[in-house]
Amino acid sequence: MRMFEMFGHDKTFTQPVVWITAVVMMIFHIGAFAALFVFSWKAFLVAMVLWWIAGGFGIGMGYHRLLTHRGYKTPKWMEYVLTVCGTLTLEGGPIFWVATHRMHHQNTDKEGDPHSPRDGGFWAHVGWLLTGQTMHNDAANLLPYVPDLRKDKFHVWISRWHWVPITLLGFVLLVVGGWKFLLWGIFFRTVLGLHSTWLVNSATHMWGSRRFPTGDTSKNSFWVALLTFGEGWHNNHHAHPQSARHGLAWYEFDLNWYGIYALRILGLARDIKAQKININEDRKAAVQPELVA
Repeated sequence: MRMFEMFGHDKTFTQPVVWITAVVMMIFHIGAFAALFVFSWKAFLVAMVLWWIAGGFGIGMGYHRLLTHRGYKTPKWMEYVLTVCGTLTLEGGPIFWVATHRMHHQNTDKEGDPHSPRDGGFWAHVGWLLTGQTMHNDAANLLPYVPDLRKDKFHVWISRWHWVPITLLGFVLLVVGGWKFLLWGIFFRTVLGLHSTWLVNSATHMWGSRRFPTGDTSKNSFWVALLTFGEGWHNNHHAHPQSARHGLAWYEFDLNWYGIYALRILGLARDIKAQKININEDRKAAVQPELVA
């Protein structure tokens, strides 16, 4: 039944293939598989650290909670550092990523949602990228969603050249640690990060628990939260999209929130919008707003 949910009547198989994206993804998956045959603990540790930097600092704290939802503020240089970390994931530049995610929130599980599992589980996971209409940084349907980023010269520039940081990182890893570092630190780590992020689009709209009646299919998933450093508390997020804190209860692991709070302690984050849940009334989903200075 679950396999039918993933592939049955999936929109992916009715759309033309986007060959550039498909070929790049194939190459990265082959590289990730090859990494398994040249294992070393040093290369593995490098991959895990880069996974956290790119997926946690870059996507979770940067692209998502800062740029997309403006759940907190940082100095511009810090915003740009987090953005560069986000480009290391191979998930595109900030204009594409932010516009697509804002589009998802505006049209969740309705016409216009770029990756709803109602069009198929595989479509929601990766099919929307591999087939169908290619969405570029300057696509007419994306630009209205990012007027703030379009005014920022750095975000416009890095959106065009988002592939440069990960390419330079690849050269550095190759020089420092050879093919093992390259295969683990770029290919394996990137594929792991991509599927982790894609699981938020697919799995957390298909399986999990719901605390809030959000009117969509968003669900909370502990295991996706582990893989994404806290992004798996998706029902919480859809109920309170501007909250920089996704794990509303103490037992909901949210490393990205801990990172944002650490930035605040260091004086690098301010005006943090955060929600927290009253555990005594958890069944009623009683949520208390909190603004962390």
